[in-house]
Amino acid sequence: MEIKKTALYSLHQKHGAKFVPFANYEMPIQYPTGIIAEHKATREKVGIFDVSHMGQLFIKDDNQLAEDLEKIFPIDLKNILLNQSKYSFLMNENAGIHDDLIITKIKDGFNIVLNAVCKNSDFELLKKLLNNKYEMRLNDNLSLVAIQGPKACEILEKIISGISDLKFMNGNYFSYSSKNVYITRSGYTGEDGFEISIKNEIVEIFVEALLKEGGKLIGLGARDTLRLEAGLCLYGHDIDIKTTPVEANLKWAISKKRLITGRFLGYEKINSQIESGTKKVRVGITPVNKIIAREKTKIYNEENKIIGEITSGTYGPSVQKSIAMGYIDSKFSNIDIKIFLEVRGKKYPAKICKLPFYKKNYVKGAK
Repeated sequence: MEIKKTALYSLHQKHGAKFVPFANYEMPIQYPTGIIAEHKATREKVGIFDVSHMGQLFIKDDNQLAEDLEKIFPIDLKNILLNQSKYSFLMNENAGIHDDLIITKIKDGFNIVLNAVCKNSDFELLKKLLNNKYEMRLNDNLSLVAIQGPKACEILEKIISGISDLKFMNGNYFSYSSKNVYITRSGYTGEDGFEISIKNEIVEIFVEALLKEGGKLIGLGARDTLRLEAGLCLYGHDIDIKTTPVEANLKWAISKKRLITGRFLGYEKINSQIESGTKKVRVGITPVNKIIAREKTKIYNEENKIIGEITSGTYGPSVQKSIAMGYIDSKFSNIDIKIFLEVRGKKYPAKICKLPFYKKNYVKGAK
């Protein structure tokens, strides 16, 4: 299968990016200053992320779409406001997660941002679930750029006036270089920020403008450390078809109203797990020493029995310690329970801890 490139590939090359294959794209994992410097730049000022590999799916409305989408997604779409975004899941009948996503109500329909590894299969599955009733398209002519950090609003406002009026998880159309761009106040780092859907032909001049204002390009490496510090899941690692939102500690993303009314994919399993509990649950974990517990690391209890497995682990530059997330037998999920992590054949002590590791700095209201 041919490896694809985003419209910003040449810009990444110009700025010295090191590339890796990811989700069938050649993506920058880091730049010359390195992952830790990129991580700190995002936390302290502003980082610019090329996330154009992700899927931008548009479904055209005909006044019936919200009702049909509610048969699929566990959120209240009939009452969602224009330009409001919601985090949700595409699940199977057993509540296994096909993908986690952001769905936004826009003029004439809904826009759904899909994970890169899932976007083509999601598209086909949604077409099938909606019985081919609606006009649907994956917008390959659009790039997606995330700008994140405490200075994100200040820097972006200099380039596109009016974005500071956006509230968290809300968006709108703006103009840049005489073309429409759609901007939402959202992101996946734990910082205030924005995601900009923009035409491929103008995305490079847009990012160059951000760089001139003091932004720094950030690769997939720092994107991973940032999202893990914020306790956010990575699809295919922390959540997948073998896990449910309840097991993943993501019940907050399911509409309370929909839990009462039901009638969405996976409802019976979700309801059963909420009432009776789950055998496993996603937790935060901090090793006592400086060892890094990577994905697939086995978790043991004090009786030397395997009780779980790490799904993501790294060193957190902002919290200055080793951090990890994983699934553990629910009986051992209480905060501060002592566990052991097997790294390179040796067991090291660790503790269950609260998530997130790093306090999120989202701006709930407009500035």
